[in-house]
Amino acid sequence: MSKAILTRRRLLGIGAAGASSLMLGGCDAFDFLGDRSGNVRDVLKKANDVTYYVQRFLIGDALAPEYAESEVRQGQKPNGSTNPTSTEYLALKANDFADYRLSVTGLVETPKSYSLAELRNMPSRTQITRHDCVEGWSCIAKWTGTPLSVVLDEVKLKPAARYLVFHCYDNMGSGASGPNFYYESCDLADARHPQTILAYGLNNETLPVPNGAPVRVRIERQLGYKQPKYIHTIEAVSGFAAIGKGKGGYWEDRGYEWYAGI
Repeated sequence: MSKAILTRRRLLGIGAAGASSLMLGGCDAFDFLGDRSGNVRDVLKKANDVTYYVQRFLIGDALAPEYAESEVRQGQKPNGSTNPTSTEYLALKANDFADYRLSVTGLVETPKSYSLAELRNMPSRTQITRHDCVEGWSCIAKWTGTPLSVVLDEVKLKPAARYLVFHCYDNMGSGASGPNFYYESCDLADARHPQTILAYGLNNETLPVPNGAPVRVRIERQLGYKQPKYIHTIEAVSGFAAIGKGKGGYWEDRGYEWYAGI
């Protein structure tokens, strides 16, 4: 296979063409696609799902490109909200996040809560990567944090866990049921990817508030909105039905794709 980058549109075309050719060829293995009650048909019926599975198959555990420190030529442009105003966050910020705790809950054998100091004392990873925003801009920056896989190894996910949901302090506005706090999610493949970190450092400094202090998630093979800032809880779940509008993220609830791989 050539080294050319496969775009999401190209991946979608490959996935659709592959499925179509198999069905036209009369492959018995795809007879279930004609059954409207089939579980796999339900998975494949959305283009986003096709893109997800094809990209997972083609890319596997490949790393996102990393860069030389000389290529960090500007500060990391903040994305999304830049200064949460919730009472709890403001109190933590006023005390330089000394009282911050990151909770890991849900479908785990041993729920835990970590202070910022505890996270900093765990194994760390530093990586220089490019942040790609859905708005079209990109920025190269140096990130330092705890590999998410280290935390998952400590809490021990239960067999039913399929996704992680990241709950955040930034209030995106009020709705009929109250405040809409930002949340995002990822599957376990991205959660355990070696470049997925709980970042507390940026460009050799403490992570600034506009960029997500005290802790944000870096999922380097996804677009920016999939990398939540200001996180306070990581929840292991089997599905999204009981969270937000059931789509897996704040922007997904408003029409964005759940899988935003690049």
